[in-house]
Amino acid sequence: MFTTIIQAQQLHDHLNDPDWVIVDCRYDLADGRAGLRGYLESHIPNAVYADLHDDLSDTSKTGRGRHPLPDSKALRRLFVRLGIHHDSQVVVYDAAGGAGAARLWWLLKFMQHGPVALLDGGWQAWLAAGYRCRPGAGQNPPGAFAGTARMEMLVTREQVTSSVLLIDSRDPARYRGEIEPIDPLAGHIPGALNHYWKDNLTAQGRFRPPHQIRYDFMRLFDGIAPGQVVFYCGSGVTACHNLAAARYAGLPLPRLYAGSWSEWCSGEKPLIETGNAQE
Repeated sequence: MFTTIIQAQQLHDHLNDPDWVIVDCRYDLADGRAGLRGYLESHIPNAVYADLHDDLSDTSKTGRGRHPLPDSKALRRLFVRLGIHHDSQVVVYDAAGGAGAARLWWLLKFMQHGPVALLDGGWQAWLAAGYRCRPGAGQNPPGAFAGTARMEMLVTREQVTSSVLLIDSRDPARYRGEIEPIDPLAGHIPGALNHYWKDNLTAQGRFRPPHQIRYDFMRLFDGIAPGQVVFYCGSGVTACHNLAAARYAGLPLPRLYAGSWSEWCSGEKPLIETGNAQE
């Protein structure tokens, strides 16, 4: 059973296993349909597609950030449509180092599904290995998924300020408030530290060795139990990459503020800090 990270060779060895479900999560924030176009052009054989905007978010929820979480019923319907059963080994991938695929990884964990793993290196790793690909849309027979949500994995906007340790997963320049290309206000939630999600990866887009990631997180946590740590990002997506990295490093799963900065900064007179709190 793979529960955090899987290598391309390992996936290839199980490519035709009927108990495995492969989900392509490619997505481009600048072009919302680029991921689907890329999937239809070429994808890992047997992979089905999940869209960050349409499937992994519920944008009908206003005031909850840019990518609000779907409710439990919607997630169960999605997982049934993707062909996921309670014992399915799920493998998720994208073309952005796991930035979007980690959202589906976390959603499955949230719904108490254990065997789900990120493809290390994603789509690029599969291509680099020279494995075959397939065009067109794929579809699995409906799954039988009945998981329930673990609400303790989440914190709300009202709970954020009482968090023992809050960590911002965005680019350090956005965290410091030097730039803000998406949301209306720049800066970070008061008291938050920063761990950029891309720091979990090598220059080649693969996960760094678990002991190195663990060392970084343990320094940042500074004696605080991982279960008391809360991660956020811009909209609750790339923060999931940090959560997956923590589990890959052998740490208990921290919690997620899903509304993240996009929800926080849209509130009435939000408290904001700029600069580097770690200096």
